[in-house]
Amino acid sequence: MTKASNLVIVESPSKAKTIGRYLGPDYIVKASMGHLRDLPKSKMGVDLEHDFTPQYIPVRGKESLIKELKAEANKADTVYLATDPDREGEAISWHLKELLALSDEKARRVTFNEITKKVVQEAIQHPREIDYNLVDAQQARRILDRIVGYQLSPLLWKKVRRGLSAGRVQSVATRMVVDREQEIRDFQPKEYWTIDVTLNRIGKPGSFVAHYYGSPKKQELETQDQAEQILTDVQGKEFSVSNVKKSEKKRTSPPPFTTSTLQQEASRKLGFTPKKTMMVAQQLYEGVEVAGEGTTGLITYMRTDSLRLSDEAMGEAARFIKSRYGEDYYYGSFHTFKTKSGAQDAHEAIRPSHVELEPERVKQSVTPDQYKLYKLIWSRFLATQMANAIFDTVSIDTECAGHVFRASHQSMRFSGFMSVYEEGRDDEAEAVGSALPDLTVGEHVSLAKSQKEQHFTQPPARYTEATLVKAMEEKGVGRPSTYAATISTIEDREYVVKQDKRLAPTPLGEIVTGLMKERFQDIIDVEFTANMESRLDAVEEGKQPWKKLLADFYQDFSKELQDAETALEGVRLKVPEEETDEVCELCGRKMVIKMGRFGKFLACPGFPECKNAKPLVERMPGRCPKCGSGILKRKSKKGYAYYACEKGAECGFMTWDVPTAEDCPECGQTLFKKSGKGRMKPFCINEKCSRFLPEDQRGYYKKKESASDSAENTAETQKEEPKKAPAKKTAAKKTAAKTTEKKTTTKSAGKKKGA
Repeated sequence: MTKASNLVIVESPSKAKTIGRYLGPDYIVKASMGHLRDLPKSKMGVDLEHDFTPQYIPVRGKESLIKELKAEANKADTVYLATDPDREGEAISWHLKELLALSDEKARRVTFNEITKKVVQEAIQHPREIDYNLVDAQQARRILDRIVGYQLSPLLWKKVRRGLSAGRVQSVATRMVVDREQEIRDFQPKEYWTIDVTLNRIGKPGSFVAHYYGSPKKQELETQDQAEQILTDVQGKEFSVSNVKKSEKKRTSPPPFTTSTLQQEASRKLGFTPKKTMMVAQQLYEGVEVAGEGTTGLITYMRTDSLRLSDEAMGEAARFIKSRYGEDYYYGSFHTFKTKSGAQDAHEAIRPSHVELEPERVKQSVTPDQYKLYKLIWSRFLATQMANAIFDTVSIDTECAGHVFRASHQSMRFSGFMSVYEEGRDDEAEAVGSALPDLTVGEHVSLAKSQKEQHFTQPPARYTEATLVKAMEEKGVGRPSTYAATISTIEDREYVVKQDKRLAPTPLGEIVTGLMKERFQDIIDVEFTANMESRLDAVEEGKQPWKKLLADFYQDFSKELQDAETALEGVRLKVPEEETDEVCELCGRKMVIKMGRFGKFLACPGFPECKNAKPLVERMPGRCPKCGSGILKRKSKKGYAYYACEKGAECGFMTWDVPTAEDCPECGQTLFKKSGKGRMKPFCINEKCSRFLPEDQRGYYKKKESASDSAENTAETQKEEPKKAPAKKTAAKKTAAKTTEKKTTTKSAGKKKGA
């Protein structure tokens, strides 16, 4: 067998597998598993006194991989650095070149906007040099974030609480959530009224509802007196039709997905977090094993803010639409979209690699989450090249005593792109109204019924993850590659929490944001952060020296830091404690939630006089199947959720299955469901019930066991991460075992973590 003379280095094993299949035996494809060289975690790693020189070191734990790649690189004639096509990917390629000591002639840079055979082979035939402007832009971003994080976070530890962090983008994102909450608190509702009238045709069948419009110009009714006066004016009088307007309304398809819009739509339609969306999109980009196709990259690169589509892709879509839906459903020409000012146009918009690979064709080859996201991307792309949807609209104005009432309706005449895709909305959908009778100007109608209703203006809604991504994009905070990580970080740090799927600031988030506003106005300023992103773009374009950017930033930042240290000398900011309804059984005070070394717990606010404390538990729906008491959600020492009777050891019941609010129609006991995410059908765990579902049929993956282990404990199972399954006796089991035999626990107690 001929020795391979070329080494290709990518970031992930799945991408390596896909690309290796396309390149053949002359190429060895290896994965770097992300970064192999980075700033040290234990210290700043940036020489602030000497031109911000970074001190890069090999990533700990990757020594054997580095050794393997060096050996392969030494044997190869050419090393193709094929990391992701963005700033970070360019920087990883540069780090690989330096780490493997590759010459400029030997190291060649290649990028793939989509991982298909044609694109991969063409890219290998046309390599380029590393783009050092991209590398410098990424270095500048990395060092900026390191300076802020490593110098500002310790101040938060001293003045607020250990374990906190600050960052250029995350602090601004937190501020946006805090500011929105303040808007909601400051909001003063205003009263307004609406009037609806039901009108009947005179001498002909047909009635319709019209809404008060104005007298005759558009007018808002601010008081009940105004509404009642109008109703008095029209009572017992005929209405006449003053205007009938019929028109055609066209709706154009939304543009193809960018990173931001994909995250927003996946949140609205699929309930995915931005982090999950990007994880699944990465899998689709790198390649999945498709029956009949082999390992195939299903979508183009998913970190982009460009709306550009290639002529080839639009041509494929045109042919598909004409053959599948007919000529009338095609847009008629390539439908292009203008990318917004300031967006990076290095890559296409997100689209399927091959439009012929319909979602149903790949459904059996991908996971449910991959299928849902692929279908969303495929449908949106196809819709961009389809004809406009056409609606017939009619608006009828009726007049009485100088007051105008308007009724409107629209109906779809031609579905166009909407036969494939309809964009989700964050606000309420526009009402289309009921069908209207065929009226003519001058026709008289009679008042059958009237109704006035009081309303109040509503405060702005809290951000969802989707609307926060949208706001960050509009304000220029962060870049496509940072949105998901930023939102995940502020949730993990407990600066914000989800309440009814919307983001609310925690007391901790408000305290930290208040401190940042007072002492670090630039870091927390939306415009300053957006301007910094523009300057990083200028570095990428070769228009701004990256070390000059760092010097300008650090000059002001270091002064703010010194001033803050002086002003806050001896000050410790107290985070307000969250009061609960649980009463301390020792002194009668309402217990509060506190944060400890191992997470949140309940404590008496009377400390140190009263030192009562207990674990924070969540009450679940349903009843204990052993004694009928309540069920509590608890966590084991390893962090896995389990469910136990509120009587604890006195009862001894515990399970990894999740109790539901439903009762078994056969035996009346609480139904449970498999732990984990997604829709799961509830089942009965009562062995005496005819609807009892045995443990091995509940959908958990079996743990590989030796024959002796299997004989000893056939119920031991696990789910997604076999190595992380809890030991047979968690802390919760040990507690229950003090007074109860192990056999009192349910068979389902051998599972891993709960929902």
